[in-house]
Amino acid sequence: MNWLSMVANRLIWFVPTLLGLLAIVFTLSRVVPIDPAFLAAGENASVEQVQKVRERFGFDKPLPVQFLNYVRDVAQGNFGVSMFTQQPIVDDLAARLPATLELTLVAVLIAALVGIPLGVLCGLHRNSWLDHVLRVVTVSGLAVASFWFAMQLQFLFSMKLGWLPLSGRMEGFPPEPVTGLMTVDALIAGDSEALASALRHMVLPALTLALPAAATVVRFTRNGVIGVINSPSVAYQTAMGLPRRVIVWKYVLRMALTATVTQLGLIFGILLAGAVVVETVFDWPGLGAYAVRSILQSDYNAVMGFTLCTGALFVFINLLVDMLQAAIDPRGAA
Repeated sequence: MNWLSMVANRLIWFVPTLLGLLAIVFTLSRVVPIDPAFLAAGENASVEQVQKVRERFGFDKPLPVQFLNYVRDVAQGNFGVSMFTQQPIVDDLAARLPATLELTLVAVLIAALVGIPLGVLCGLHRNSWLDHVLRVVTVSGLAVASFWFAMQLQFLFSMKLGWLPLSGRMEGFPPEPVTGLMTVDALIAGDSEALASALRHMVLPALTLALPAAATVVRFTRNGVIGVINSPSVAYQTAMGLPRRVIVWKYVLRMALTATVTQLGLIFGILLAGAVVVETVFDWPGLGAYAVRSILQSDYNAVMGFTLCTGALFVFINLLVDMLQAAIDPRGAA
């Protein structure tokens, strides 16, 4: 029953959250001193042609009317038409969403597989030389700008060593699309060459996204382990003569990962935003690159469609994280 009330509470706030997000992005996009109708019509367009474009996309109406019309269309599943691709924005987002999801999920997986074990080691060996070294590394990982790190990886592994591709998502023809995730589609098709190509192209952008995420996971896991290992329950289990390995893996890790799991949900949303920069650097055909082009071209509807899509994903992932946290937290289970 607690789970049902939690899910209901999150869903109640889902629509107001997205409306508030849309209102902020709509206001910010309209204060930019650029006429998107003029850009869409072209530099040599006449005043009449620019006005026709403005009327076609509804830019001639008052701002409150534009916003209400957009909310009404979104409620009907219509995100509008991109001024520059001339395609429905829903189709544009659907075509690019799998690329961003695949890259983000792989980055989160790398961050969890690397960050959680290192965080546990730091917590179990607090103030040791290993703890101090990893704390310096994690602070450095959080401080490094993602675009700078991406370019350094490109320079070293692509341009100097030639081990990995410089940009793009795959060489040659992709496998038959089923899920939109290149690695999964290649496995379904049994195409080992396509799978190898997809993995090679994913290494550098995934590592770029995973570095700050792994640093965050290490810090939260370390703090969780330190807090739990000094608790009375662990002292009691130690006094009962349980092996340290059992205490760490059965009790300490389960209770300490509560904050880490919550942080992984927040990291997923942060990586969706970070993908805007990373996808642009690596020419990755996802939502981030689409958002950058839309912003540079003042494609208002496309920008708001991207915002709505990422906002909905962020809310949905955090709902899943709350449910997972309730499942692994012994106090929540009680």
